[in-house]
Amino acid sequence: MSLPAKHAHCAAVAGEQPALPGFHLAPFRRPPPIARRLAQTISRWRFLWPLAAAVWLLAACTTLPEGVVPVSDFRLERYLGKWYEIARLDHSFERGLSDVSAHYRLQPDGSVEVLNRGYNAARQRWQQAAGRAVFIGEPSRGSLKVSFFGPFYGAYHIAALDQRDYRWALVVGPSRDYLWMLSREPHLPDEVREALLRQARELNFAVDRLIWVTHRASGD
Repeated sequence: MSLPAKHAHCAAVAGEQPALPGFHLAPFRRPPPIARRLAQTISRWRFLWPLAAAVWLLAACTTLPEGVVPVSDFRLERYLGKWYEIARLDHSFERGLSDVSAHYRLQPDGSVEVLNRGYNAARQRWQQAAGRAVFIGEPSRGSLKVSFFGPFYGAYHIAALDQRDYRWALVVGPSRDYLWMLSREPHLPDEVREALLRQARELNFAVDRLIWVTHRASGD
């Protein structure tokens, strides 16, 4: 596929709060204990809420869309290697790219090296991004998270898979804005493509908005 190569929105942190407008105070009188405790609580949350918001955003980026069930009996060793992106929902990090592919390679620590590659015709050059994937939960479940930016991960859930030959897959992200159709070959048989479209439609993905990726440039 091309995994979600850039999840900048998942790494977003809240900015500073605007300063309060100036005003004149009455002569100072020490507030009662309850008021002081309330003011201290509000002050603490004022500085903690940006961190809480960032943690929530990161967690949301590895969630599973409602109704989507990752495949079971998943075997990573059979999934490794090269995959071609057949179709995708549009995103800025892949916009304008053709001939998109991904290569997955097992690392000594058990993680998976991810190398995404695509051709930018407007710039007449190949673009690539390297990342790292790890399982979310049991390795027998087709649910991983992928990082291209240090600790910031995006979801990679395998919703459909050719579990006999590992020749095609349907991958979704943390929401229904992310969908990829993958194949071991640059083209899918018509019957397989229609079956995957039907399954994606049943899962309420906007299949009419899919971009069908061309594979014709040299450079493999």
